Amino acid sequence: MATKWLLDPAHSEITFKVRHMMISNVKGQFQNFNAEIEAEDDTFEHAKTTAYIDVDSIYTNNTDRDNHLKSADFFNAEANPKITFETGTLNNDITGNLTINGITKPIKLEVEFGGISKDPWGNTKAGFTFEGKISRKEFDLNWNAALETGGVMVGDDVKISGDLQFVKQA
Repeated sequence: MATKWLLDPAHSEITFKVRHMMISNVKGQFQNFNAEIEAEDDTFEHAKTTAYIDVDSIYTNNTDRDNHLKSADFFNAEANPKITFETGTLNNDITGNLTINGITKPIKLEVEFGGISKDPWGNTKAGFTFEGKISRKEFDLNWNAALETGGVMVGDDVKISGDLQFVKQA
């Protein structure tokens, strides 16, 4: 029988970076998200993972930019309020289907299993770190502006990463 592991949001984060003006990175995060794992054992080798991110929770430390990212130029949060990720296996990497802006594409993320430990209240916790890269154009996040000096305002590659902690359910 599979064991369910639920996300501990107080000890988890999902972040991203994208090139800005060809010279630096803009960083951001999603503040509201959820995930769960169903695993046959504590090795997580044949686990099923599902994750949901609330697009409206995007935060880049700039309200105007956050609102632009939520608009139809990018995520179109009104029509597509959730980003989802679903997979069937979890090892040193994870391959699954990522849905952004109503478009689903397979992606691969590098995953590091941090281990399992009990917290002071007797809860069994598991930790994972992940990172990967996606093309924003593959998800129709196409808005851009040409720069006077050449190049574009926003790069295509988006680096995504996260630290996730899960609580084992009885």
